[in-house]
Amino acid sequence: MAAPSKRSSRPTPVRKAWRSLTWLGVIIALLFGINAAGVIWGEGSWTPKLALDLEGGTQIILAPKVESGADVSQEQLDQAVAIIRQRVDASGVAEAEINTEGDNVVVRIPGELDDQTRARIEQSAKLELRAVLLADAATNQAIEPSASPSPSDAPEEELESTPTAVPTDGSDPAWVTPALQAEFDSYNCAQMDETTEVAPADEPLVTCDVSRTAKYLLGPVEASGENIVDATNGMVQTQTGASTGQWAVNIVFDDEGTDDFAKVSTRLFGLQGQTPRDQFAFVLDGAVLTAPAMNGAITDGRPQITGSFTQESSKALADQLKFGALPISFTVQSTETISPTLGTSQLQSGLLAGLIGLILVVIYTLFQYRALGSVTIASLVIAAIITYLTITILSWREGYRLSLAGIAGLIVAIGFTADSFIVYFERVRDELRDGRPLVGAVEAGWKRAFRTILASKGVNLLAAIVLFILAVGSVKGFAYTLGITTIIDVIVVILFTHPMLQLLAQTRFFSSGNPWSGLDPNALGAVYRGRAEFRKPTAEVAGKKAASSAKEAQRRQTIAERKAAAVGAGDTSNEGKES
Repeated sequence: MAAPSKRSSRPTPVRKAWRSLTWLGVIIALLFGINAAGVIWGEGSWTPKLALDLEGGTQIILAPKVESGADVSQEQLDQAVAIIRQRVDASGVAEAEINTEGDNVVVRIPGELDDQTRARIEQSAKLELRAVLLADAATNQAIEPSASPSPSDAPEEELESTPTAVPTDGSDPAWVTPALQAEFDSYNCAQMDETTEVAPADEPLVTCDVSRTAKYLLGPVEASGENIVDATNGMVQTQTGASTGQWAVNIVFDDEGTDDFAKVSTRLFGLQGQTPRDQFAFVLDGAVLTAPAMNGAITDGRPQITGSFTQESSKALADQLKFGALPISFTVQSTETISPTLGTSQLQSGLLAGLIGLILVVIYTLFQYRALGSVTIASLVIAAIITYLTITILSWREGYRLSLAGIAGLIVAIGFTADSFIVYFERVRDELRDGRPLVGAVEAGWKRAFRTILASKGVNLLAAIVLFILAVGSVKGFAYTLGITTIIDVIVVILFTHPMLQLLAQTRFFSSGNPWSGLDPNALGAVYRGRAEFRKPTAEVAGKKAASSAKEAQRRQTIAERKAAAVGAGDTSNEGKES
């Protein structure tokens, strides 16, 4: 007695199709839920944020602040623009315009400028590292409008301002002259503002910390913030790798900065216990960010700053150290609101162009593929929904803004997306021409088309990545949307287009080869013979096709090929007569 056959555990095409459609529904629901959560509990919106060219924003003009008689080079301005752009990008603002106009740096930010981003831009002074000579609690007395903002000048004129001995290093007490000591003692932190004059790098500096709770007398500049490669925040770890729960700021210097800091840290570590001379101050915008004590000689260029940090304060300090190393100092010359550079008319024109392109794609697919074209239309709708939700989420989560160039990327993506469907449909038609049944043609056509689609989309994605890396300004928006839509295109083809064809292949309308289905066997050169089976064209049909192909080949022959054929025909005729 034969053993009962076991049903195959492999899923059928219908099960695979429903499984893929379920995953697609989960993805759309997840995107919708994330956006809804942002609208309810966050700063999200159901519409994407627009860029500077479509919405307008805020313009900040930064004027260079240099020592008397000094000039600003174009190289310094270009370096400042690059660093300020890093600051703006780190705050999550996209589509910002940062360039130079004369000796000024102009920053244009789309939309309303928040306080955090404003602080990143306006804190644009040169970062300096100085040794601490003296430190004391700050004096913050109210200053009368008529009072002079500087310490009393009369005593200082009578005091000696030249060191009695030549200082040997930045921590040498010889820097502290009687005049400098008097200035430090009488210094009022309330008189300190954001436009503190730039102190010469080779002279001491009297200043306060950013919170105005302590005042310092600092030695000359011994290391520059320009030599800081990176600065991050993180938890302090023990030698075994365990976390201590204490936040710290980790700094990485380049080779020059490593040498400079190694010399300073070795000297300050030797002064350990002689507070505050064992401290080292990071000075930004004329104010002390932090002045930690040196607990060891740092020779690898990777110092770590610890203290009473929180996650937020350590992150803020790391950003200031990382993005504060401008080659020159700046002061805010003006801040104003600017109008859109293009406006709503250009936005409407761009959307109209996209609508026209979409209508043309729909007309072409319906004309070429008839009912099968409805799958293309539905796929484009699904792709549009996913793209819209993705762009909207990126707007409030990552600060992405949609510019006219980004809209152009979305319009171009319509043609790229439709191209994937056409490749797939034509592969299925080729399988039908070979005599396969529709269900088998869909599966075989998908295997062939999927490789082609991946290769095509891989090239598109690579082009978008390269363009995004190399481009500046609004062109990045074009590359960004092009890359996103390319990924979404592959997802839609896998999770919607192919599953829909798998389900439609089971319906009577498509499996019977209805002329309006777009998969008519007679029109494709294969003859339907019932039960979802096809046979190859009959000999009569094949003969007609062969004759048609021969005529076409003869028509495409060159003159030399025709003469050769005529000579060959003459030789054959003569041979027949001789025999």
